[in-house]
Amino acid sequence: MLKIVVYFAAALMLGGAARADITALLDTSRPPYLSAEGRADYARFLLQPTPRAFALAPDGAWGWAAAIEDDPAATEARAVENCARWGGQGCRIYARDLAVVWPGLEARAPAAPAGPITGGPGWMLAPDGRFLWQGPERARGAYVWAHGRSPGGADSRGSQPQPHVRAFNNAGYDVIRFDRDPATDETEAGAAWMRDALRELRRRGYARVVVGGQSRGAWNALQALDTPGLADAVIAIAPAAHGPRGSPAHAWALDDLRRIVAQARNTGARVAVANFAGDEFDPDPDQRAAILGALTGRVAGFLMLDRPRGIQGHGGGADWRFTLRYAPCLLDFAEGRARGC
Repeated sequence: MLKIVVYFAAALMLGGAARADITALLDTSRPPYLSAEGRADYARFLLQPTPRAFALAPDGAWGWAAAIEDDPAATEARAVENCARWGGQGCRIYARDLAVVWPGLEARAPAAPAGPITGGPGWMLAPDGRFLWQGPERARGAYVWAHGRSPGGADSRGSQPQPHVRAFNNAGYDVIRFDRDPATDETEAGAAWMRDALRELRRRGYARVVVGGQSRGAWNALQALDTPGLADAVIAIAPAAHGPRGSPAHAWALDDLRRIVAQARNTGARVAVANFAGDEFDPDPDQRAAILGALTGRVAGFLMLDRPRGIQGHGGGADWRFTLRYAPCLLDFAEGRARGC
C-alpha cells in the first residue's frame, strides 16, 4: 500500500487553488490521530467507490465503508460502526465521498462539469461527478471508461466505473464515461463512436488518454487500437461482444478477436487485458489468452492478467481483490514505469 501513497504524492506536486482541495482529500498524512497502519488503510479507502465514508476517533481508532446498498446514509453509519467496533470512542466522519468534513479541516473538491463533453445520436462523453475533476489544462490525462452492454438490454448509462479507475483519478486523471444508448449500441457503432470520442479528447488538449472498459466497452476499447494515436493506453477488463455461452455468436467470437489483434495499428499504446476464470462470456480462455498475446510486439507494451487467483466471473474487475492487487500496477504499467503486475 505504500506505493499508492507515493503515486498520490507524485501526482499532486503541481500547485494551484483548484488543486488544493484535491490535495486535502488525498493527503494520507492529514487525518488526525491515525497511526501508520491507519494511514495505509486510508489510502485503501481512497480506491473505493462512492458512496463512501471514513470515520476516526481521537483515540486513534478508525473505520470506513463504501457503497453499502448505494445508500450514503447507510454507508456513513457503517463507517462509524466499524470505527466503534475497533474500540473507538467518539467516532465521527473525516471524509465523505470527495470531501473532507472534519471540523477545522473541511475541504471540498471542485465539481465536474454538469453537461456532456461531446456526443452524438446514441452516445456521449460525460464527466463523472463521483470522481475528482481538474479539466484538460490541469489534469495529468483523461481516463475514458466504457460500460458493458447487458444481454437483456438494460440501460448502463451513468453506471459507476470500476474501482481500479480510482488509482488513475487519484493520480491526476479526469474520469469520463463513454455512455451509450442500449437501443442503438451495436458493436461496430460503438467502436466508431469510441474513435470519435477519443479524437475529441485529443482535440481538447488532454496530455494523455487512457481508455478502459468492461465487457463490450472493453471490446470497443480494443477495436480503437486500429487507429494510431487515439489512446496512450488501453485497459480491457473481460472484453466480450458475443453474448454468454449458448449464444450463436460465440461461434465466431475468437475469429473476431483475431481480427482486432491483426488490425492493431496503434504501436505507441500500452495494452492491459484482464480475463477471469468462470467467465460465461469467454468462449475459450486458453485460446483467447493466446490470441491476445499476439499483441506483444505490435504495441508499446502488453500485459495479460490471465485468470488471477481467487477472482471469478465476468464481473471480476469489480472485485475488491482485483482493485487492491492491480489498480496501482495498472497505473504504473499504463504510464510505462513497469512491464507487469
